[in-house]
Amino acid sequence: MRAKDIMTSPVVTASPDDPVKRVTRLLTEHGFTALPVVDDADQVVGIVTEADVMAGRVPRDARHRSGYSAEPPPGTVAEVMTPSPTCTQQSEDVADLVSTLLEGHHRAVPVLAGTKLVGIVTRSDVVRALSRDDADIARDVRRRLMIYGGPDRWSVTVEGGTVTIEDDHDDTTDRHVATVLAESVPGVVRATVRHRERDPD
Repeated sequence: MRAKDIMTSPVVTASPDDPVKRVTRLLTEHGFTALPVVDDADQVVGIVTEADVMAGRVPRDARHRSGYSAEPPPGTVAEVMTPSPTCTQQSEDVADLVSTLLEGHHRAVPVLAGTKLVGIVTRSDVVRALSRDDADIARDVRRRLMIYGGPDRWSVTVEGGTVTIEDDHDDTTDRHVATVLAESVPGVVRATVRHRERDPD
């Protein structure tokens, strides 16, 4: 499974010159936790998160701030964003992408095709893929296998996201291809291909 299989696309973006208030509305309206920030050439120059727009923007209660003096909060995205964010390519293995999300404590990672922004993957996107119903996963696996080996060759069962494929033929190359095809389906945790023994007539 690759980043392109689970990413959100097209991407809602922000500009460094956007007011923080506008980005706050975008995050709220779309239910996002982060937005990529792009320059005039559509290159990713930063990322702005819920935490970024919250910091310094909630005043203390006037009844409890005797002698309190605060600077005005940042007004533009450029002032609050994280510059040069971690990005990934659309061909990135989702297993590696999950490691990037967890180890880097990222909530979202922009997805590129070369240098062009094509999507974004959040932790919610990964969880959504993992939560797919086994019947839906089985249907998608069968569809991909049908293209490769025909409609009647493969038997597919799915339990808890784990796919078991039985094949009439005992071919190492075909088993590898079937595994790759199955594991490219969102929601598949693991795929195993085994030879289906036929009862002698």
